[in-house]
Amino acid sequence: MPERFIVPQFIDSEDKIWGPITVRQFIIILSGFFFAFVAYKTSDFALFIFLAVVIAALVGVFAFYKVNGAPFHIFAVNFIETTFKKPSLRVWHKQEIRVKEFKLKNEKSEKDVLVAPKKMAPSKKLSELSLIIDTGGVYKGEQLANTENNVSFSNKNI
Repeated sequence: MPERFIVPQFIDSEDKIWGPITVRQFIIILSGFFFAFVAYKTSDFALFIFLAVVIAALVGVFAFYKVNGAPFHIFAVNFIETTFKKPSLRVWHKQEIRVKEFKLKNEKSEKDVLVAPKKMAPSKKLSELSLIIDTGGVYKGEQLANTENNVSFSNKNI
């Protein structure tokens, strides 16, 4: 009988240090206290209060806020990476095209007309095309397959 292995459970949950505070949150809070201490030592009291509020807000966001279930610092790193390192990614936003309709000379106004977008292929046709692509051309499509079957059936009757 093969050996049984214990599969780890809950690998996505972080280790807790004190109550609901995880190791990552504790380190972020500790670094926030460090920056607040540096601000206290290097600035006057009014500037320190302002910096302490800003630091506390940043620490709160980075330690406790989650975007789509992921910690905020992961979201921030991904956002910066996709914005600055990979700006060549293009996303097409389909829009309707505005065309000016020309009137006769005696008419003074030009009217904007919306041109209807191109009609899409029916879903049955799209699924048939995807099946042709997926099979590498072995499947020829319903119309071609029906004509081939009719030809072969008529040849057998002769």
